[in-house]
Amino acid sequence: MRVDPAETGSIPDSRGLNLYRADRDAAALFAHYLPTDLFARLEPVFDRLGSLAGDHLDRLAWIADKHPPVLSVRRRTGEDCNHIEKHPAYRELENFAFGEFGLAAISHRAALGWPAPLPPAAKYALTFLFTQSEFGLMCPVNMTDSLTRTLKRFGSEDLVERYFDALTSTDLDQLMQGAMFMTEQAGGSDIGTIVTRADPQPDGTWRLTGDKWFCSNADADLAMVLARSEDIEGLKGVSLFLLPKVKRDGVPNSYRILRLKEKLGTRSMASGEIRLDGAEAYLVGERGRGFNQMVDMVNSSRLSNAVRAAALMRRAVTEALFISRRRHAFNKRLIEFPLMRRQLAKMIVWSEQARTMVFQSAEAMRLADLGDTRQAKLLRIMTPLIKFRACRDARKVTGDAMEVRGGCGYIEEWSDARILRDAHLGSIWEGTSNIVALDVRRAIVREGSLPELQAANMKRLDAASLEPNLHSLFAETLDRTCALAESTHAQQDEHLVRQASSALYHVTSAIGLAHEAAMIRAPHRLAMARMVLKHRLLPRDPLGRDDGDEDQLQAILES
Repeated sequence: MRVDPAETGSIPDSRGLNLYRADRDAAALFAHYLPTDLFARLEPVFDRLGSLAGDHLDRLAWIADKHPPVLSVRRRTGEDCNHIEKHPAYRELENFAFGEFGLAAISHRAALGWPAPLPPAAKYALTFLFTQSEFGLMCPVNMTDSLTRTLKRFGSEDLVERYFDALTSTDLDQLMQGAMFMTEQAGGSDIGTIVTRADPQPDGTWRLTGDKWFCSNADADLAMVLARSEDIEGLKGVSLFLLPKVKRDGVPNSYRILRLKEKLGTRSMASGEIRLDGAEAYLVGERGRGFNQMVDMVNSSRLSNAVRAAALMRRAVTEALFISRRRHAFNKRLIEFPLMRRQLAKMIVWSEQARTMVFQSAEAMRLADLGDTRQAKLLRIMTPLIKFRACRDARKVTGDAMEVRGGCGYIEEWSDARILRDAHLGSIWEGTSNIVALDVRRAIVREGSLPELQAANMKRLDAASLEPNLHSLFAETLDRTCALAESTHAQQDEHLVRQASSALYHVTSAIGLAHEAAMIRAPHRLAMARMVLKHRLLPRDPLGRDDGDEDQLQAILES
């Protein structure tokens, strides 16, 4: 039984809270985006995961963060090795993520009592809940899932047959985890500068030689690796390879983990530097088109990164609301103070923008995977949009949540510091903000994605059943936003791509919130949409009085 902190003077502690039930829109949104029978099957799973995430998984995540992995490069008998020792708490987290919930497998095979692979919305709903307790492990989970997706799409029948069952196993003794070894010290996001060499062998395999600078899940059983197979500069000389940790003859492959990274966040998960010494690998897809094929895995990872950013924001919001409703100062609850109300409302709006974009992207992915070319174009622009903006917003929302808890929020005993540290990853990995904003431009210029985004927004706006003046305001704002994006890219105004990308994200998420408000009968989500429109899209006088938000704040903050 939780003691009322108002009576004891103690710090409000949310440990034991069911993070699924504490989220007032989770059930309604999951039910909206999932088929009715699938939601009915998964709701007990959501409820169990929400309970675990708010208690047991959160405890394990705290321990794993305090006891990061340790690399051993030599056994006591003198033999070289690449052994990474992981804390039992992290291993238990793996059992839940890969095992019980099958997060890396559910996109590819029947799982969780469902007779077929689950749609992206289901996977992201589960990921959204799990990440609220543990962020670092979600990187290996996502890379295993994404590697499987890329291997099925581009790999030979032999490679797929050899590795698919192990990649999608929920038995950790049989599971092969995945990774992506792409970054090199000199190049970073500039893949065209890759110098790692790939040399063909008479038996059809390849030998990889070179250094990879940032390899997360460094001891993964399989990794997708980019290497230069042709004597051509730039991207055209790069091919994609599958690198096994153990060769076909059972001997460890010829590469070494040089060291593990000491990171700001995601400390539970092993990221390292790897030297390839003629490592055996298999060509995946068409020779010389490695980057084009790797993009599929990168985009999947980018979307997963954005899902995790949305989850971190949701956890931060849950903590902030819990505290502000229970802690008293100056004879009032914190949530009764006007400045706190505005701060909380802003955090909620930014968090819900990201979640709305997650589920819109998930639906586009589902339809694109069924062969819908228009939805594929839509997904192509949605992915960098959400990666660009949600990952940046997460840094601010998690920081604001730390403020709500006050001085204790800065102490590592609480979740705030770990969540804040983890939140900084999203805007760096799989492309920094500038790189991803430029990818929005490529989606518009090369893929023709902007008309699909505008059409999808108009379809949702028309279905939102708004009163005429508000509908017109949204429609006009959408037109202006798309015109800005089109002119920015048509005139090659590269310095404006961040502005245009943010505007596209805001208008898309605002219309999505308005649409959800109608679909799940949640007027507070329309209040959020109005706030996005007013504060992130429409012109405002920075010196003018801002007195018109109280009704919207009340709707957003009510229990």
